[in-house]
Amino acid sequence: MNEAYVIGVDYGTDSVRSIIVNAHNGEEIAASVFAYPRWKKQLYCNAETNQFRQHPLDYIEGFQYTIKDCLQNVDDTVRSNIKAISIDTTGSSPVAVDETGTPLALHENFANDPDAMFVLWKDHSSAQEAEEINQHAKKFDVNYLKYVGGVYSSEWYWSKLLHVLRNNKQVKEACYNWVEHADWMPFLLTGGKHISEMKRGVCTAGHKGLWAEEWNGFPPEDFFTSLDTSLAGYASALPSQTYTADKAAGSLSHEWADKLGLSTNVIVGIGAMDAHMGAVGGQIEPYYLSKVMGTSTCDMLVAPVEDIQSKYVQGICGLVNGSVIPNMIGMEAGQSAFGDVYAWFKNLIAWPLENIARGVVDEEMIRSVTDKIIPELNKQAAAAPFHEKDELSMDWFNGRRTPNANAYLKSTITGLDLGSDAVKVFRSLAEATCFGAKAIVECFINQNIPVKGLIGIGGVAKKSPFIMQMMADVMNMPIKINKSEQTCALGAAMFAATAAGIYDKVEDAMQAMGQGFDVEYYPDENKVSMYQHRYKKYLELGNYIESNVASSIKNK
Repeated sequence: MNEAYVIGVDYGTDSVRSIIVNAHNGEEIAASVFAYPRWKKQLYCNAETNQFRQHPLDYIEGFQYTIKDCLQNVDDTVRSNIKAISIDTTGSSPVAVDETGTPLALHENFANDPDAMFVLWKDHSSAQEAEEINQHAKKFDVNYLKYVGGVYSSEWYWSKLLHVLRNNKQVKEACYNWVEHADWMPFLLTGGKHISEMKRGVCTAGHKGLWAEEWNGFPPEDFFTSLDTSLAGYASALPSQTYTADKAAGSLSHEWADKLGLSTNVIVGIGAMDAHMGAVGGQIEPYYLSKVMGTSTCDMLVAPVEDIQSKYVQGICGLVNGSVIPNMIGMEAGQSAFGDVYAWFKNLIAWPLENIARGVVDEEMIRSVTDKIIPELNKQAAAAPFHEKDELSMDWFNGRRTPNANAYLKSTITGLDLGSDAVKVFRSLAEATCFGAKAIVECFINQNIPVKGLIGIGGVAKKSPFIMQMMADVMNMPIKINKSEQTCALGAAMFAATAAGIYDKVEDAMQAMGQGFDVEYYPDENKVSMYQHRYKKYLELGNYIESNVASSIKNK
């Protein structure tokens, strides 16, 4: 058997990870992680206004660093047998580009303009625009929102574009088009010179951009211009053809081959979103909900095309043929905040260390203590008894993604008294994230889409047995955890192997390169009943917030 290696690249919210993998058995040969330096400083971000932007240099520098770092740790045999690279990214994370496909932030006059940068998935500054799209869509005989669950989100392509165009005249005038991070990276690596050369992936186009086979591409120009003339020309300039991630975008350009020390024969695959490739890396099965659990969650479910036919599911994020596995229907749901909820609480209670102890206590000691906060809270929360009337929280710290996207929703913590402490509050927050996950499962089941089981992947799934056990108890179904530490990057590697022709289809790559599962959590029957009662209270609290709080915020 000829030696063959592939590279999987996973662009997460805080960092990019690259791995070199044996294409025949999935063995990880080398790995590297690069934390985005500008993002780490929270440059170009404003949490109070829900603005979260990332500079393209963070992505370029991270790609070059991690690939070269990986290559320095392998021998010449591996380096000379790299066959392909595939990339996943967060999404929807689009950016304004010029006619050459260059992000505007890479031009000197836009270098520090947040609107010229990638608008990260978690950016909700376009909540008003999303609401306008939802109301506008009701005027048409064709339901252009049906394949995105009937509700367009402020996390997605068109609402973000409209918000930027309305609020930044300079960017509007310089913007030739608007592209997703997952599409731009392959274009960059293959040496694309004009935006017309860019191959759009069906994953981002279908789930975030309103592309659908039913109307042979994107909605018509009139759908957008009758909403706002600022959108004129953008839809009509987009190609009607999209590609699944098992296809090649091209080969590595001479420029990038020289930068990385690789051959121009290296295939570059079509890009896709992280959770979609992660589901493949985590060995998704039909009707098993693959939960990618990180700062947020993306929940993926695949089903045979013949099972779904003309169905669509109200309230989810998308239903697209080929977005996960080619020739299968991919369905996406998720929570806008998951690990971010725990990070918020850690930062809240670490405030004295960061603001009072700094300068008095050694920096390394502060970092050591803050790093231990979440693990210790997990440990103590797992050991503490809990009761039906304990503190109850909502997980809507960054609005709600599923069911029925609503960026205006806020979180709350109820039932506080003088006996409430950090462990009890943390436990209620963890429980809320599990309840949010249960609402997603019910969204599918209530619309006749069965959920046979759960697959857990991502940082929280690997690091927190306490939360995973709670997830099994709340869901009243088992959850199995994939063995791989880098399921998204591994999924990208599987697509790279398929794009390079090593496998005929991604299912074959998944079977050969998959790492299997190392632990499974089963429901504790002694806790299931109490969680069912508390889940009802969670739903009641959510209904109250949605009807009494969100509307007042929205109308400000």
